[in-house]
Amino acid sequence: MEDRTIRIDGFNIRYRDEGAGPVLLCLHGIGGSLELWEKQLEGLSDRFRVIAVDLPGHGLSDLGRQPYDVPDFVAFCWRFLDALGVGTVSIAGNSMGGAIAVLMAGKRPDRTQRIILAGAASLGRRSPLPFRLMTLPLIGEILNKPSKAAADQQVKIIFFDQACVTDHVRGFVTRNVAKPDGAKAFLATLRLMTDLGGQRQAMVDRAHATLSSLRSPVLFIQGREDAVVIADHSVQAQKLTPNSRLIMLDRCGHTPQWEKPSQFNAATAEFMSQ
Repeated sequence: MEDRTIRIDGFNIRYRDEGAGPVLLCLHGIGGSLELWEKQLEGLSDRFRVIAVDLPGHGLSDLGRQPYDVPDFVAFCWRFLDALGVGTVSIAGNSMGGAIAVLMAGKRPDRTQRIILAGAASLGRRSPLPFRLMTLPLIGEILNKPSKAAADQQVKIIFFDQACVTDHVRGFVTRNVAKPDGAKAFLATLRLMTDLGGQRQAMVDRAHATLSSLRSPVLFIQGREDAVVIADHSVQAQKLTPNSRLIMLDRCGHTPQWEKPSQFNAATAEFMSQ
């Protein structure tokens, strides 16, 4: 798979673009990168055009105009698609990428065909204690200091099945943690999305209101053992979303697209072909 670079808003943005046909845009979570969608770039590009991007401040993309809140990422993603000449699109989002996907559909329903939400953020208040503590001054800077321990902790909380954590995974997670000024960007975005009580109520209310009004079909894919976004968030959000369904994956954590790629890809291909 080939890395590509495009200038958006005057900044270099890394992405990968594989296959042809209906477009599937894949969005990673906070602190993540496009590598977490490699199994979809490989497994779905025989039927679809799969695009994965490093959001500003993430992976190998430039920092951009920090800090970015979810609506800022939404606006960026539509500009990114415009630059690629993409009209209508299906959107798959993991964690924060799911929060972005929901608001992308709400902003441009005319261009959004389908949405796949994989352990999506913004669907409920509850959030891991470390994320809540990082919203506090000084404590956040200490907890988020780049280190091997920080990378190890990220791997531990994201993946339920540690057998799927290869040297490749540890390599890009460590690179992301050590990205120059990446920790500062991570913390700034986290604090816009989270307070000491959890994911901000205004963000949750906005996501629920958007989901309840969507006409685009929505597929929720949720790891039952997700330690970042509890499964009940997806369960409750799916109930208020018309034209939607939920797939719950056992023995799966926060990255179902990586931990359960066969099930994820099969469900996504069927959903996009309906």
